[in-house]
Amino acid sequence: MALINPYIHFKGNAEAAFTFYKSVFGGEFAMISRFKDMAFLGIADVDKEANKIMHIALPIGIHNVLMGSDTPESLGKHNENENRSKISISAESKEEANRLFNGLSAGGKIEIPIADSPWGSYFGMLRDKFGIEWMVDFDPKYKGKV
Repeated sequence: MALINPYIHFKGNAEAAFTFYKSVFGGEFAMISRFKDMAFLGIADVDKEANKIMHIALPIGIHNVLMGSDTPESLGKHNENENRSKISISAESKEEANRLFNGLSAGGKIEIPIADSPWGSYFGMLRDKFGIEWMVDFDPKYKGKV
């Protein structure tokens, strides 16, 4: 079966965001490359953006990878509100859901507090301090099956 791995863009703070995500999810970066490493591609002003992130990958769990990059100025202005997509996390327990929700919401904005939902799961939504939107869910009906 195909896997879906989120790839998110930042306006110059990808490294700070991924360091934050690493503190929440744990693990180690599988890859970090900077624009200076890929100067031959000519997609960034290497003098100004040399140390910005061209690609970063953080494995989460066994089969998931959260990936991202900075948006170089040469590709146009980045607007974090242009996209209302959310990253959905299916936790394996209420405790894990609380840990992830509380970690990701630190310094951000809670849109829906995490709590038992009318549809039977434990659910909450937030926008983290980097502007990325997350949904955290624990559904006891699917425990161990997600």
